[in-house]
Amino acid sequence: MNTVRIEALNRDAAAPIPMQPASRDIWDKKYRLKTKQGVPVDADIDHTYQRVAHALADAEVTPEKRKYWYERFLWALRRGAIPAGRITSNAGALQHKPATSTINCTVSGTIEDSMDGILDKVHEAGLTLKAGCGIGYEFSTLRPRGAFVAGAGAYTSGPMSFMDIYDKMCFTVSSAGGRRGAQMGTFDVSHPDVKDFIRAKRENGRLRQFNLSLLITDGFMDAVENDTDWPLVFPINVKERDEVDLDDADKIVWRDWPTHKNYVTRDDGQVACKIYGHIRAKHLWDMIMSSTYDYAEPGFILIDRVNEMNNNWWCENIRATNPCGEQPLPPYGSCLLGSVNLTTFVRDPFGPKARFDWDEYKEVVRVFTRMLDNVVEINGLPLAQQRDEITRKRRHGMGFLGLGSTLAMLKMKYGSAESCEFTEQVARDMAVAGWEVALSLAREKGPAPIMIEEFTVTAQMLRQRPQMAADGFKPGDKIPGRLLHARYSRYMQRVADVAPELVEELARIGARFTHHSSIAPTGTISLSLANNASNGIEPSFAHHYSRNVIREGKKSKEKVEVYSYELLAYRELINADAMPFTDKLEQKLPDYFVAADDITPKEHVDIQAAAQKWVDSSISKTANVPTDFPYEDFKNIYRYAHKQGLKGCTTFRFNPAAFQGVLVKEADLESTLYRFELDDGTVVEAKGNDEIEYDGETHTAANLFDALKEGYYGKF
Repeated sequence: MNTVRIEALNRDAAAPIPMQPASRDIWDKKYRLKTKQGVPVDADIDHTYQRVAHALADAEVTPEKRKYWYERFLWALRRGAIPAGRITSNAGALQHKPATSTINCTVSGTIEDSMDGILDKVHEAGLTLKAGCGIGYEFSTLRPRGAFVAGAGAYTSGPMSFMDIYDKMCFTVSSAGGRRGAQMGTFDVSHPDVKDFIRAKRENGRLRQFNLSLLITDGFMDAVENDTDWPLVFPINVKERDEVDLDDADKIVWRDWPTHKNYVTRDDGQVACKIYGHIRAKHLWDMIMSSTYDYAEPGFILIDRVNEMNNNWWCENIRATNPCGEQPLPPYGSCLLGSVNLTTFVRDPFGPKARFDWDEYKEVVRVFTRMLDNVVEINGLPLAQQRDEITRKRRHGMGFLGLGSTLAMLKMKYGSAESCEFTEQVARDMAVAGWEVALSLAREKGPAPIMIEEFTVTAQMLRQRPQMAADGFKPGDKIPGRLLHARYSRYMQRVADVAPELVEELARIGARFTHHSSIAPTGTISLSLANNASNGIEPSFAHHYSRNVIREGKKSKEKVEVYSYELLAYRELINADAMPFTDKLEQKLPDYFVAADDITPKEHVDIQAAAQKWVDSSISKTANVPTDFPYEDFKNIYRYAHKQGLKGCTTFRFNPAAFQGVLVKEADLESTLYRFELDDGTVVEAKGNDEIEYDGETHTAANLFDALKEGYYGKF
């Protein structure tokens, strides 16, 4: 580690942009440590950084190293390293919050198709949410609605009804803890109840504690492309073995399944599945697309690509993600997160010599990598299985935020060819710098335990990686995890294209962690600690807009006015009178000041694809499209995302009839009329941004309508 260069790198930086009130307020409400009486422990934001730096440096083994790395960690935090919310809120807070975790992302253990299996995972999820973690589950492991349950002598109500139990549990736990719980529900596109899953959120107030995503396979995409029928299937229980002809290809298909327990299974590990029926693939595709167009869900996880590109390809079968989709994880998988604020590395912003300080950026990444690795030692996860997973593999997900703001400060248009090149370099440099530290930490502290484990070569491994057979491996041979990871992971092979000697050393010694990168949505840390720099990989939603925030004790969400970081910076450094949406020449912003709706869906996907090439987990990204965006054009976004190599895709189109988003523009509120029916039958109409006095509080019409319609009014 080059420790002399760190201070010298802080050159030619612009003066800090004053923090806007909404940013300071969110820090105070979400991340500022307070006693249980509400008395602040953190005096200011820098004191929050000092607390976090101390907590993570304390994981070092000697007093000298703890002192040294405290200074380095604090430097990185002041220069743009932002640990995820659970770390920022809970690291160093043990005296005040002893039962909380520093981990944002978890995935449930596999939900087995039994009442015990379902309720056991509800209990585990409750403990996980109580600790402050988000959690994902796959629900297509549950038999379809109407299937016979031999033990009960009755017919099952299906996966959706059991998802309702998880939804109510999450709302109850999050309401008690004052922080909204976060859940992801995934579902296989071949499950017989897939249409119910697609339509699940159309019922007011249902499954609102969930994000929903379909597990889309390459086979389904091929069926859509070729306009063929698509089979809807579910595994055959061992008790039903004698009731079916396993050789009848019209009634049975063999496929991989997340669990083999109680199912008819072949020697090659595939499970016998009953064909419940067929649906034309294009018809199902249109159902998915129309739901996504109107309701922004379900999302789209390309699960075959996720598993093909997984660094732990030989020992994990991933079927779910964390709530925002940037972390595909195995059963009981956990991952900690952190993001680098790219705006802090822009020199001469908006000026004739606007440029990015690559040297300081890479140094911050190196220091931050060690910092995040230390979080594993203070993970605070509530379940033994979760703790075992994270200590065995030590995966973390470093990403970046402020990309859209940074591009504006560099005078590039988001989505242009040069912005895609810049995005790829940001992701590539982060990857190489991170894996350099993975090697140096392995030499200093030892590799992740999985790297030194011995695995038995199987026929399935050789089918997945023919190169292993070419290298002389055969079934029954032993091979260490470090070779399977560095030499045969598709992602690490890509890193080897630009850093071959580094990857060869990782194959010899083993890496400190199995995964290094993912790009999170970073909504509240961007707004608070980054002064509303653009979220994650996104452009700014708008340059002047409102954010709907939950206030404990308030009966509906509160509308808070915010400005994009790049607008604040431009006003501070270039033109104090600059404004979006103005016709006055002296107030106009340059044409590189673009926002989410100005960017085509193709440009959104191109930016995501540029980063995904060098991100070993996944990316949380939303392609925002205008309300009047043509449906036929909209449908093409997802097929283009598949062809560009993405692992997932999500879109958002403002649709006030369906829901009220977290981020809203004044123009949308002004143009939307809401109708309220009073107890006496009187109908009152109001624009979305009108203020209404109701039940002793002032609400915007849009937020009051949403709270009443969705059933959360008065429950925060």
